[in-house]
Order: sequence, then structure tokens, then C-alpha cells
Amino acid sequence: MRTYNEKVSIYHGMVSIVAVNLAGNFFPIFAIAILGASNYQVGLISSLPPLMALGMTIPAAIVLNRLQQQKKTVALSVFWARILFLLLAGVVYIHSSYQAWAFLLIIAFMNIPGTISTIGWQTLISGIIDEDRRGAFFSDRNRLVTIVGMVTTLLIGIFMKKQTEHALAYQVLFVIAFLFGLLEVFFLMKHKEKAESTSGLAKKNSSMDWSIFHDKGYKWFLITALCFNFSWQMAWGLFNIYNVKYAHATILWISIFSVANQLVQVFSFPLWKKLAEAKSNTLMLVWVAAGMATAPFLTVLSTNLVYLTFVQMTSGFFVSGTTLLLFNLLLEKSPNEKKTYCITTYNVLLSFVAFIAPQIGIWLLEVSGMQTSLGINSLLRLVSAFVFLLMYLKFRDTKIVAKTYTSFDMEKIPKK
Repeated sequence: MRTYNEKVSIYHGMVSIVAVNLAGNFFPIFAIAILGASNYQVGLISSLPPLMALGMTIPAAIVLNRLQQQKKTVALSVFWARILFLLLAGVVYIHSSYQAWAFLLIIAFMNIPGTISTIGWQTLISGIIDEDRRGAFFSDRNRLVTIVGMVTTLLIGIFMKKQTEHALAYQVLFVIAFLFGLLEVFFLMKHKEKAESTSGLAKKNSSMDWSIFHDKGYKWFLITALCFNFSWQMAWGLFNIYNVKYAHATILWISIFSVANQLVQVFSFPLWKKLAEAKSNTLMLVWVAAGMATAPFLTVLSTNLVYLTFVQMTSGFFVSGTTLLLFNLLLEKSPNEKKTYCITTYNVLLSFVAFIAPQIGIWLLEVSGMQTSLGINSLLRLVSAFVFLLMYLKFRDTKIVAKTYTSFDMEKIPKK
């Protein structure tokens, strides 16, 4: 039996994934097909959001850490992020020379309130969902949210399959995404939140605790997780370019790719959860990283859209493991009394990596071509699997079995 907050959180997740899928899934194809974006600009679609998050994470964490309640701040941040969808719809009315850059600028600014809402929601939900219920609840929530997102994306592709070259189709998507953003705000405000006591706030007077870097488990987590994320995120722009410019995927096929990926995730979440509980998060991440290494290699073997759909399905199996296990390992290796500082530090470093990695991927594309750059990416993903293996071997004798939770923000993670 779900509690009131659990039900509201699921409703919030459903409308949130619809808003994100209506807009974010089609940013690259809109930039390429309508705005004529260059390879470098397509790479910035992946790089600019983490750059803004890099500058906003610590200030947002400090502000949110001092609030008695996060709900209103999170809801307001979501509103400002979603209202920028309306500006995206107006980009086509700007002079063609500036359209792509205006589009990128709006995406960048969208992530200022977006960073606040992401961190605030993590804090909000961790405070209103009991710890002993989180594992089952977030597993159920992610599956339900993924199903809604999958259906939404497929319907978009079917209704707009012949609209790939028409700007109006994207404008309609952005406006509808804004309307679902308003529903996000509504369901966020429906949560019942308890105000934190002033004595609890008194403990939050420090913006940083550098002693977290003395913890060997946390330091090893940072090294392994950042190595993996670098190799993972390096290919984001490359996949977008390959699908649109090389394979000539339309809105319908982009939707099919996303649905195929998410469908496999729905069914594979429970498997990764069971494996992590039976073995360990770290050992399973060895296999996840190795599996993720197959996606770049397999992608460049063909431009056949049916084949690429199959590749997306295999990728989805390992993406679900990535989504589930990385956050689990962060919680497992972060000292309880310093967990807030550990999570904030990881997010800051992750934002830096997420800004640099896609740019390096685009640079490799320019100097070596698509096949070579994706081949190098596969190799780097295998290296990250080896780093996870080293961490597992180092800590397997002192392993503490941790409860398995799902990612707080799974729906925003890219598909491969």
C-alpha cells in the first residue's frame, strides 16, 4: 500500500518525463534539421547543461541546505525551467545566422533553475520517503515513469513521423512540454513536507567538509565513477550526429530508438537490483561498463535503422544498470554523517566531466572520423570497467552490503 507522498511522487514523475520527452528527446534533431547546427554546436547540446550545473551546484546546495522546507523552492525552479520551453518555440523567428546559438543559450540558462530543482528534489524526496521503503518505491516509480515516457515518445513519433523538416511540429512539442511542466509544479506542491527543526539547521552551517577526501572508499568511488562517466558521456554528441546525419533518422525513428531503449530498461531494473544485492554494486558495475563498451562499436557497423533499434535495445539493458548502480554506490561509499557533502562534491565533479567529455568526442570526430572516434570510445569504456574491477578487488574483503536504491533522477539520463 503506497503512502500519499509516494502516490503524488509517482504522478509528478509521470508528468515530468512527459515534459522532458516532449522537448529534450528532440533537441538534437531540431538543431540539425531546422536550425542547421554544426557538429560543434550539436556537441554543445550535451556540454552546456553540465557547465551551468557546475557553476550552480554548490550555491544551490548551500541555499537548499539552509531551508526548513524545499517544496516551494523546487516547484518555483521547475516553473522557470519549463517556461523557457516557450522561448525555444520562438527561436525560429530569429535571423537564421543566430538561431542555433540562441537555441544553445536558452538550453544553457534552462539548467540554472534546473540544477536547483534537481538537487532540491533529491533532498525533498529523501526526507519524505522512509528509508526502509525507498528501495521498493523507487524501483516501482522508475518502472512506471519509464513506461509513461516510452508510450509518450512512441505517440510523438507516430503523430509527427512526416514532420521532421517542419518547424511548427517542434514548436507544438515545446508548448505542450511547457503545459506538462505546469502539471509538474502542481504535483510538487501537493507533496506533504515536514519542516526541519532549527536545531537540525544549525548543523548545516558549513558549505564544505574537506575531510570527505580522507575516506578511501569515497575517493575510490570518485575515481571510478568519473572515469566511467567520462567514457560514457564522451559519445553522447557522436550518437546524435550519427543517428541524424549518417543514418538519416526521422522523428519517428528517434522515437522508436528511445522506446526500444526504455522498454528494455523497464524489464531489466529488477534484474540489476537482484544481482547487486546478491553480489555487490561495484562488481555489477564492472559488467555494466563492459556492456556499455559494446554500444559505440556496434553502432558504426551499420546505418540500417532497424539494426540501430536493436543496438538501442542492447544499450538499454546496460543503461538501466548504470542508472541503478552508480547512485547506489555513491550512497554506499559516502560516510553517513557527510553524505550531503559527498553527493554535492560528486555532482560538481560530474558536471565538469559532462562538459569536457562531449567536446573531446566532437574533437575526435573532426580529426579522425566517426568510426575511429566511436572505436576509441568503446576502448575507454572497457578501461573504465577495468577500473571498477580494481575497486572491487580492493574492497571485496571489507565490503558492506548496502541497500539498493534507484536513481532519484533516472528520467533525465540519456539513453546510451
